[in-house]
Amino acid sequence: ENREAMLNSKSNRLTEALEEANALFDGVCRAREAALDAQFLVLASNIGKEKANELHSEMSVFDSTAFAEDLLTFMGINRTEETDDSEDGPDGFLPRDAWKKMGEEALKYFKRAPVFHYMLGSFKSEPPVPKQRIERQKKASRGKAEQAMPAQLKKMEESHQEATEKEVERILGILQTYFENDPNTPISFFDFVIDPNSFARTVENMFHVSFLIRDGLARIKLDEDEFPIIEPTKPSGGGEEESGAGARNQVIIRLDQREWK
Repeated sequence: ENREAMLNSKSNRLTEALEEANALFDGVCRAREAALDAQFLVLASNIGKEKANELHSEMSVFDSTAFAEDLLTFMGINRTEETDDSEDGPDGFLPRDAWKKMGEEALKYFKRAPVFHYMLGSFKSEPPVPKQRIERQKKASRGKAEQAMPAQLKKMEESHQEATEKEVERILGILQTYFENDPNTPISFFDFVIDPNSFARTVENMFHVSFLIRDGLARIKLDEDEFPIIEPTKPSGGGEEESGAGARNQVIIRLDQREWK
């Protein structure tokens, strides 16, 4: 909207707009905002190019012929004494130290080696308009897929969590039933969790039992033969809960298929 004002050589509106864009870019956190910043950069570059084209400089035009004449004079050539014989040096009428003198003088103006450049220019990239439209459609569809993905993942996580909670409750019910039927007979931990027909199921049982131990709903201890036994905890007063909570420990049980068999 302020294009004409920005193109004015006496106006600093373009510089102010660039500074404002730099300040706003620090808060960019979404792709749409970054795209708007890139769009502004294109507009600012076009305005800057137009503004530069309108500048008038009083510099003289570079004359390659005059420059060559001055260069030869600096290298010590005297046109009045020019001859056809080549006894003065391998370069004809040039003095022997002409190029050395030129190199020593040139070193004063170059503090680094010339950078690499292409002789025939870089590769031009000019994607056609239809490809750009297809690309935008792909981005749009991908954005819709990404928006739908978190909801799907959330539903999956909730379903897994619900299944785990139900399985833990089921195992707790089985443990409490065994203990109520025969409270004087200790329940072997390995007999309780091991499935003779499935190693994977055995690992799952141990995983679910670990939630019971963590939440204080069951406890594991060693019998007289120092084999682990499991029993449900009794929901009683605060003193026992505090002692039970303080006695909780985390352990790691190693079980491979050979030991399971």
